[in-house]
Amino acid sequence: MSTKHYFPETAVNTLVPRALKSLVAANPFLSLIESERVVLNNKHDQACVSVISGGGSGHEPSWSGFVGDGLLSAVACGDIFASPSMKQVMAAVVSAPSDEGVILMITNYTGDRLHFGLAAERALAAGMSKKVVVLPATDDVSIGRSRSGIVGRRGMPGHIITLKIVGGAASKKFSFERCVELGRAVNSQLVSIGSALDHCHVPGRQNHESIPSDVCVVGAGIHNEPGAQKISPFPSVEKLIEQLLQLLCDQNDQERAFVKFDSGDEVALLINNYGGLSNLELGALTDEVLTQLSKSWSITPIKIYAGTFESSLNGPGFSVSLCNLTKAASDSSSSLQELIDLLDAPTNAPAWPNVPAVATNVPRKEALYTNGIVKKPDIPVSEDLKIDSNLLTKVLRTACEKAIAAEPNLTKWDMVMGDGDCGEAVSGACTAILALLSSPSAIASTGSILSVLYSIIDAVDDMGGTLGAIFGIFLSSLLTSLRSSCTSSNSPTAEIFATALHAASTALKQYTGAREGDRTVMDVLLPFSDCFYESKDFGKAVKVAREKAEGTRFLKPKFGRASYVGEGGKEQELPDPGAWALMEILEGLREGMD
Repeated sequence: MSTKHYFPETAVNTLVPRALKSLVAANPFLSLIESERVVLNNKHDQACVSVISGGGSGHEPSWSGFVGDGLLSAVACGDIFASPSMKQVMAAVVSAPSDEGVILMITNYTGDRLHFGLAAERALAAGMSKKVVVLPATDDVSIGRSRSGIVGRRGMPGHIITLKIVGGAASKKFSFERCVELGRAVNSQLVSIGSALDHCHVPGRQNHESIPSDVCVVGAGIHNEPGAQKISPFPSVEKLIEQLLQLLCDQNDQERAFVKFDSGDEVALLINNYGGLSNLELGALTDEVLTQLSKSWSITPIKIYAGTFESSLNGPGFSVSLCNLTKAASDSSSSLQELIDLLDAPTNAPAWPNVPAVATNVPRKEALYTNGIVKKPDIPVSEDLKIDSNLLTKVLRTACEKAIAAEPNLTKWDMVMGDGDCGEAVSGACTAILALLSSPSAIASTGSILSVLYSIIDAVDDMGGTLGAIFGIFLSSLLTSLRSSCTSSNSPTAEIFATALHAASTALKQYTGAREGDRTVMDVLLPFSDCFYESKDFGKAVKVAREKAEGTRFLKPKFGRASYVGEGGKEQELPDPGAWALMEILEGLREGMD
């Protein structure tokens, strides 16, 4: 793993907008909403179904490189390895309107499901489209059925095949229902497995884990998380490919026989570079895969794609994906030829193989976007809660400063069990709130708790990632509950806050299956809320929050990317970063009240 970069001191997320600007500069049919990091197709036809994707950055060319005629209408790009926020996804929906409906195609990760799901509900409620659906890609086989039962299989680079087929269908003006049917059928006939030599290196970050030289990882994901299995001593290429194909094709493996390959079935193969392999080595790996598919499994792919489709920054690894086109055609009441035609349909998306050259001096369509889809309403006096403005400022400032101070540990812990973005995301949101407290229109200057909450929700909406979605949903529900509990005679009391927090926690449970014991932020949020609701004692509830945060050291993760990490020892007995971040914030709130 190379630790040298041309931007060694630069925060990696500042590179994302520069990369997107360069993409748009080179491809005049694309436009960029820079504030929301949305790339859109200037020529999107509103009469066609809008196919929108996105996810964390660091996977280039996914997903911005696949925007264009015959593929994606728009994409929303999050921070490195962190899902885009709901606001970003909404901006993508607004930028690619459709009279037929909107399909949000994502990889199956918790943050993406939450943010894109919330955007789908908002878009429907706002009447932006009459039909909106989220289609998660679930092609990974590394974990197996029993361990992926709660969260489902991960999305892996095989979903690029699904994107191309659905995008091609939309461009041919297939109906919304038909496009959805094709997407689900193709996804159900996809299997993928990854392998890596080491983790990728994120510019500007320190303390990266590394894989020993005599170890090869099987089941490597695309977010720098540890793989499901580590093989030592290092196997030969032949043995490695044999094991990978066994995991994809063996019908006797009850954990992983997700797709059946019968004699005569036509198959598409996609070999994806994680970003750190040479084209020469990737070509040799592709040849070995083709050789063993034919010799051991009697499979000769009818379509072969090899290259960098969905990377993991400079990750030295690759993935193998197989799609049974014959069975996908049957599942969607299509013909094999129709699916092949959709794969072969022309597209000008920059990252799709064999894209023709396009002149850069053609007129550009202006990107139309109004920042701030959800406007802050006026708060009637009868529905407001106010406290001393100096106290409110002190409480918020102390909480934010404690969370920012915890960033190094949050990042370090998250790099062991996740993708390393938690600390930066929390620190970024808290830094934004501190700036709002100190701005000329200081958000706490009137002492209005509800006004401050609106401003904090805006900052959290920009946070992205699973934690951002959890906080966003919780705070939005808390705001609603507080407003509904207010009357002209109300003054802030523990009773009011405890009841509203309890209602917000209950509402949040509708959007996530995570509960106490699953090693997530919910291990602190739910016990804290319950204790405060029962005791009306904030200090007591904060003590419970710390106890629960400490206790996450010994819990096995069941949600998010950490749930895919292989069994570890003492080195994995670390607090859950999201749970710890919330505990730091709660302790800061309590200290600020003193």
